Amino acid sequence: MPDVLDGDAVDAALADRGIAWSREGSDLVKVVRRTGFAGALEFVNQVGALAETADHHPDIDIRWDTVTLRLSTHSAGGLTDKDLSLAAEVDELG
Repeated sequence: MPDVLDGDAVDAALADRGIAWSREGSDLVKVVRRTGFAGALEFVNQVGALAETADHHPDIDIRWDTVTLRLSTHSAGGLTDKDLSLAAEVDELG
């Protein structure tokens, strides 16, 4: 099981790696807007492909053109490097 990172380590990693997510307690959160519902679904499908490859899946909320992603390693009870790695990959989607 991956090691849980403390808040300072997560904040430092976000800054050092240029990951554009915010930390809310034991979750990393990113809100993305796309053009309409179809654009939001396309983005979710791209995230889904990354998540399947990583075998690590975010919680996803779709509200028409807005997608909210939440990452946490539930089995570890907090944030781990798995979350940071997937967040960085999602950021590359634009």
